[in-house]
Amino acid sequence: MKSSVVNPWEVSGEINYEKLVKEFGTTPISDKIKKRLEKTHPLLRRGIYFSHRDFDKWLAEYDKKKKVSVITGRGPSDKMHLGHLVPFLVAKSLQENFNCEVFIPISDDEKFFVKEKLSFDDAIKFSEDNIIDLIALGFKQGKTTIFEDFKYTKIYNYAAKIAKRITYSEAKAVLGLKPENNIGWSFYPAMQAAHILFPQFSEGKHMSVVPVGIDQDPFIRLTRDVAVHKDFNFEKPAALHAKFVPSLTGDPKMSSSEGGQIFLTDSPKEVEMKIKKYAFSGGRDTLEEHRKKGGNPDVDVSYQYLKFFFELDDKKLQNIHDEYKSGRMLTSELKMILVDKINSFLKEHQKKRELAKKQMDKFLLH
Repeated sequence: MKSSVVNPWEVSGEINYEKLVKEFGTTPISDKIKKRLEKTHPLLRRGIYFSHRDFDKWLAEYDKKKKVSVITGRGPSDKMHLGHLVPFLVAKSLQENFNCEVFIPISDDEKFFVKEKLSFDDAIKFSEDNIIDLIALGFKQGKTTIFEDFKYTKIYNYAAKIAKRITYSEAKAVLGLKPENNIGWSFYPAMQAAHILFPQFSEGKHMSVVPVGIDQDPFIRLTRDVAVHKDFNFEKPAALHAKFVPSLTGDPKMSSSEGGQIFLTDSPKEVEMKIKKYAFSGGRDTLEEHRKKGGNPDVDVSYQYLKFFFELDDKKLQNIHDEYKSGRMLTSELKMILVDKINSFLKEHQKKRELAKKQMDKFLLH
């Protein structure tokens, strides 16, 4: 296995998730927790979320009828693509299943600091565009709070209080800072912690959970240490850690900077072209060999996207798995199943985007 790198600023190589659980000191999601999640979104119930910190305590608080919430953010440096949906589909599912509030900070400041070619005006523009996509997903009005760092400046009050309790060496370790990085970048761990603790700053001490990629866990650890400082006396936030959704080409983590990503504003023709051209195949080199030996759904990106996003029916998914693995279903047929599913989803999503443009004030803090 190639050596892997997993941290907040780089993900590469072949990822060993069992090893990451040990290295990061997280807890695998137990069968007991899986049972609680069996009616939730496939991302939760089919294993892409694989470890946690204190999510069992979050569930226990809910069972005691105490307040719980979900916090997950968006860094707007481009239009949203399918991979960006992962934590938000999970947050929405938790909201639906546990009737809890969801908080969504938009870190336009971070992307402005970190992305050298991203202008201030473009950071604001992408924020608004991304917020429209998030509202279009169907979060509950009155139970969902969205704010942009550059516009909802009260968040800087909270970040300032946190910044006083984070040393530069801690920030440097979390972000991998180098001498040539701008000083705005070095402040971001305080902003990230303020985001994660925002539900408690806003509504008092309670358990919140952060659905997050495992690469972002250093921010969780830092925030959990800050939360219990005597200045705040908050609950340590819980976390749910996701595996990486592969790019269409099969790379371990989907990125906007790579070719072939499916954007939420893509047309049906663009989707079909990208899936046919870029989607990494688990099929064999020849038709004859494929019919004889079958495909490998475990590496086939089209199957993975069906598993985690688009085929909600477990029996139908199992049938697709079996047909492809047996060789009865070809890669071209599997790709077209995915194309149809994505286009059906995007058709509805794009309609809801138009409605969402008129609903922004019902979700946004100013």
